[in-house]
Amino acid sequence: MTSPASRPPEPGQGATTGGPAPETVQAPGRDARLDNAKFILIALVVVGHAIEPLRDHGPTGALYYWIYFFHMPAFIMISGYLSRSFDASSNRVEKLVLTVAVPYLIFWTIHQTIYFFERGGLPDAASVLKPTWTLWFLVALFLWRLSVPVWKQLRWPVLIAVVVSMFGATASLGETLSMGRVVSFLPFFVLGLSLRREHFALLDRLWVRILSVFVLGMTAVLAVPISDRLSRDWLFWKDSLTDRDIDPLLPSFGIRLAFMGLALLMTIAVLALTPKQRTWFTSLGAYTLYIYLGHSVVLLLLKASPWYDVVGGPTGTAITAAGAAALTLLLCTPWVRKCMQWAVEPQLTWFLRKDSTLRPENRERARKDGGPGGPQKKETAGV
Repeated sequence: MTSPASRPPEPGQGATTGGPAPETVQAPGRDARLDNAKFILIALVVVGHAIEPLRDHGPTGALYYWIYFFHMPAFIMISGYLSRSFDASSNRVEKLVLTVAVPYLIFWTIHQTIYFFERGGLPDAASVLKPTWTLWFLVALFLWRLSVPVWKQLRWPVLIAVVVSMFGATASLGETLSMGRVVSFLPFFVLGLSLRREHFALLDRLWVRILSVFVLGMTAVLAVPISDRLSRDWLFWKDSLTDRDIDPLLPSFGIRLAFMGLALLMTIAVLALTPKQRTWFTSLGAYTLYIYLGHSVVLLLLKASPWYDVVGGPTGTAITAAGAAALTLLLCTPWVRKCMQWAVEPQLTWFLRKDSTLRPENRERARKDGGPGGPQKKETAGV
């Protein structure tokens, strides 16, 4: 996010757009715990996507379920927390378009190109309003951010978001703009908006950390029977509850609320156990958007290759997971980021008005004048 120089920087906000931040120095205003958590979560995203084709193997399926219990709700909650200063001003909306919507269009085109060669032609409906694979999150983030001013005016925003999510899940919202996920995950984003720095301080208590170890251990055990008995559709939060083979108003509501509570408990546990001091991977938390967008292209190509026909069993899972971890680190390296910058952080000056403060020459002039658009924080897309 960006804000006037007079406003203190939000913790954890930082610099993925507008140029990479120095890797050896923590950027001012960044929160080490959040950067650490973002990197851990994005690594789990990559591992979860990489082992997905191998999930029919028992232990792999349990690991897959365990990751999907919480990894996106946790990411979304952090994104909500980092979106608190969004005020829907013209400058913020322009930046939102450049940092979220434009990369979405670029990677949607890349995904469709891969699908074209893999399938030998375009699908029947190649609409840009239907996100491909991982790109649903960018659409959701765009819509959630635009709604921030509304949620900040409500007295009970989290409760209202839960009600909207639950009743929205009774309708078939379809694949357009991934509205099923936008509505279903909404409470986690709004919860993030409602959090304050003092709430994170509660995570440092010893009893919270002890309980967090217990929560993560018990959920790992529960993932084994759940992965055998419950459809993975519950993990994706996108389909209507009316599409299930059970009563949507009773057991389905209960299961959805249970998954919501489970995701919240695991998110708290992960944040409590995440180091709040700088670590070797703290600076990498600023580059999660590069990892999120870059890994999708690599894994689409990998899935089109014979790799998953060759590997299998525990050994195949271990090798694939290790490769996913290595890919996560690779996508953080300066030379890879430099190669991807045109797509992840496009500098589309021709797209902006001549008086836009997002144009480099105007930003530099405003910085010298000390006016609006002057010294500001760099904005992150929130992933």
